[in-house]
Amino acid sequence: MGVKIYTELASMFKSELSKEPPMSSNPFLTHGTTALSLASALVLAACGDPPGGPPPQLSGPPQVGVQVVQPQRVALETVLPGRTVPYQIAEVRPQVTGLVQARRFEEGSLVKAGQALYQIDAASYQASYDSARAALAKSEANLRSTRLKSQRYDELVAIKAVSQQDHDDASAALQQAEADVASARAAVETARINLAYTRVVSPITGRIGKSSVTPGALVTANQAATLSTVQQLDPIYVDVTQASSAILRLRQALAKGELKSGGPNAAVVKLVLEDGSTYALPGRLQFSDVTVDQGTGAVTLRAVFPNPHADLLPGMYVRAVVEEGVSDQALLVPQPAVSRDGAGKPVAYVVGADGRLESRALTTGRAIGDQWLVTSGLKAGDRLVVEGQQKARPGQPVSVMPVAAPASAPAAARLASN
Repeated sequence: MGVKIYTELASMFKSELSKEPPMSSNPFLTHGTTALSLASALVLAACGDPPGGPPPQLSGPPQVGVQVVQPQRVALETVLPGRTVPYQIAEVRPQVTGLVQARRFEEGSLVKAGQALYQIDAASYQASYDSARAALAKSEANLRSTRLKSQRYDELVAIKAVSQQDHDDASAALQQAEADVASARAAVETARINLAYTRVVSPITGRIGKSSVTPGALVTANQAATLSTVQQLDPIYVDVTQASSAILRLRQALAKGELKSGGPNAAVVKLVLEDGSTYALPGRLQFSDVTVDQGTGAVTLRAVFPNPHADLLPGMYVRAVVEEGVSDQALLVPQPAVSRDGAGKPVAYVVGADGRLESRALTTGRAIGDQWLVTSGLKAGDRLVVEGQQKARPGQPVSVMPVAAPASAPAAARLASN
């Protein structure tokens, strides 16, 4: 029909152009008006039905891809920020006053407990020690004489050869001599200790930092400024913080049986470094603080890690991956299957027993790879729509096409915490 009309209009257009225009009119205006009228007619004719008729309309319910929700065993982990702390730290200070004669270590080197670090001028302390020993020898000699005299008076007083007063005086002199010897021995020990303090030694084994003094510097006993600092870095502590509310939720989940302890290795902690790499050696959770920080509402957790190659240095920012527990009935769903409603809450679609599409409001916990851990809104056996949910509306019948689940589920679920 459309082709026939198009042919007739084309013939009319050709005949109109061949006609002679009136003498009184403008030929260009007359031919242009006629051409415009015929062109409009051609356009209207072209808008008719195509020769083959309208395209066929698809029929039947929309098709969606579904996965059957199945519970899985998942180890739940939390990523906590923290910093490395030395296992032991000792600030080296002098315990006697004097001039530093020598420094006996390399800055940044490994020192052993008891290794000499500094030598302080010991001449005056050696003299005090010798003087104390001489005083002790004098007291001991006087003690021998006094003891012999007291013993003789013990015999003489028995035969009334001396008075009781002389005997008592001799006994008192013996006790005083014994006290003088004890005092002299204490003075010798004090002098010996001060002499030993002129040799400043490392109290622990570890890495020593820079020295704040050089030979010739005057140091004083128990001064505030440190000579150097020794830090034990193998093993090393990692202090992390976790919100007290998260700890309460974890304890409640364990008490209700929603989670269970991961066994003897439940306290194992893994470490993620600043550059995103994973530290090769695992650590263990040592203790949890018993006090909540009133300013932050967080509790400090301390883990200990082996550090044989000193890869971890004090003050480094790290993230500790702490295992919370194991959930035997965790429900994991692909992230594309979860959308958001107008309020921003997660929703998903399932196919009901009657074959109609249903909308479910979800509560999601944490992301596990490309899946969400769903804590409510779904149950085992639900047919979750993972593809084609845009083609249908809730309550509409749909055609179901099974979609294969991922080959393997993630071994652990991590929750990031700031």
